[in-house]
Amino acid sequence: MIRIVLTGSESTGKTTLAGQLAEHYKADIVPEFVRSYAEKKGGMIEFGDHGPIARGQMSLEDELIARGTHLLVQDTDLLSTVVYCKHYFGQCPPWIEAAAAARRPDLYLLCEIDLDWVADGVRDRGHMRDEMQQLFRDAVLASGVPAATITGVGGERLERAIDAIDALQLQGGGWKAEG
Repeated sequence: MIRIVLTGSESTGKTTLAGQLAEHYKADIVPEFVRSYAEKKGGMIEFGDHGPIARGQMSLEDELIARGTHLLVQDTDLLSTVVYCKHYFGQCPPWIEAAAAARRPDLYLLCEIDLDWVADGVRDRGHMRDEMQQLFRDAVLASGVPAATITGVGGERLERAIDAIDALQLQGGGWKAEG
């Protein structure tokens, strides 16, 4: 199984692009657990919430990994949990950092901040987009995982993501796009 993870700051089109990629490749998609968690909580995420958030994200991932399909598209992963936890609280529980390192994907698609920021009741860092995006760039680089930067609007973004995934397929072989 090839695991592709979309990452980047808020409002960079990750969810939309993940859905498009899953449709294109006829692949399963792992949603972003923290979004539903934050909506249910109805308040600010606290440091103690990161354990349940990490466990919830891993549970969603594990459920879909167990299906054993050719390709899994993830709207996010624990790297995002680590980035935000460190940003908001200056630290991240070591077990979450260790789990993020142990669960590395095959490819990160780093979605850039060239889309308009859209407030949605959960997002709160529109005024810090450059700073937040740099934190994600640094985290992706430090992870050692192959990565592609995804830019553009509309079909351009999807095309660049498909090109990056297809290039990974050419390097590793073993599966073909079905879409």
